[in-house]
Amino acid sequence: MKKVWFNRWFSVAYHYMNSIRNNEDGVQFKMYATHPDRTHMALQAADYADTEPVLGDDEYVEFALDFCKKHGIDVFIPRLHMYAIAKHIDLFEKVGTKVTVCRDLELLENLLEKQKFYEAIREKNIIAIPDYRVVNTADEFMTAYEALVSAGHQVCMKPTNAEGGMGFRIINNGRDTLSDLFGTVTPYLSTEQVYRTLSSVDRFEDLMVMELLNGFEYSIDCLASASGELLAAVPRRKADGRLRLLEEVPELIEIAHQVAATYKIPFNYNIQVKYNLGVPKLLEINPRMSGGLHVTCLSGINFPYLAVKSILGEHVDNQKPNYGILASHIEKYVIMDLGE
Repeated sequence: MKKVWFNRWFSVAYHYMNSIRNNEDGVQFKMYATHPDRTHMALQAADYADTEPVLGDDEYVEFALDFCKKHGIDVFIPRLHMYAIAKHIDLFEKVGTKVTVCRDLELLENLLEKQKFYEAIREKNIIAIPDYRVVNTADEFMTAYEALVSAGHQVCMKPTNAEGGMGFRIINNGRDTLSDLFGTVTPYLSTEQVYRTLSSVDRFEDLMVMELLNGFEYSIDCLASASGELLAAVPRRKADGRLRLLEEVPELIEIAHQVAATYKIPFNYNIQVKYNLGVPKLLEINPRMSGGLHVTCLSGINFPYLAVKSILGEHVDNQKPNYGILASHIEKYVIMDLGE
């Protein structure tokens, strides 16, 4: 029985563990999961769950190595400290643990830092990127904002190293602040609010100020072999509210093929794009399973399991997804297993 470990992941790792466990080949796995919060939802799908310490990169690598040796982990699927783990992947292999991480350290570093990857991919002519500026002071923010507005753009901002929607804000000076105060929480801020907040410090970490993309947003979930050969690419569109549509979009699938041919990213990764005036523009590429991958698995492709199968050295065929699937979800309460 193979042992698979997820370290500190999002709650959706609950679904990924179950996808691996309930695989179509009937292969038996024992699932391990750790998180600083013992009540975290991801741990509920594990056969063995435990807390993990909050550590810096080097100390965490030592912890992860010890965990792999202690439990005889066959496959390690990291999210936290991904780059530090990739730097020491040879140490994991020496203890018999395979790690589903990109081995190209320069590429991985760029993927984790949006500005670096935007500049790298701009030269490849694979996909358009949004008009943007990176700023570190309040005055630089105002200069960037004014330049983007002069170019005809609406403006948004996001920290260059943020995951998902963390730190994403839309600049809008026409909001009714009283209505916003009494309404739902929104991502909107005025230039005055942003400038005043940013002025509270002399400098801050890299903040990307960019054109706001107003069209459909897609996550292209990709599956590749250990050598980066693309085996599946499924565009998943954010529809109204909680709706998600698995949609066959030839130009997005072609972008996925070009990304795969250029960068050879292995296993599971995700290309996020958003349209503006009919043009798909890159938001980011995440070198890991996306937060909505369990939805994309409704296409008939077991993305998490096939990545594990591939890293274990078994052949995985090119996949044929089912499209035209509209999906949503509802919450479900479960009784938590908190161990001993």
